[in-house]
Amino acid sequence: MRAFSPVTDAELVRARSDPAFRQKLLAQNLELLLSHMQKMRGAAPTKDGGTKQLREGVELAVRLAELIQNADGRLSRI
Repeated sequence: MRAFSPVTDAELVRARSDPAFRQKLLAQNLELLLSHMQKMRGAAPTKDGGTKQLREGVELAVRLAELIQNADGRLSRI
């Protein structure tokens, strides 16, 4: 698993004009999110069990998956 690194302005500009790069960038971030969620599931339970964070992660993962499916240029923005 690679360490999280924020998306740069240059990457955002490229992603807006290059559908293949946009799809790759989204897929990498989805993989990273899913990996972190898996670690959370295996970690010692917190007071609330991390339920809220996992639910938010699932919602974000679904949104990223939708963006990946539409990354062929039909979306006007990332």
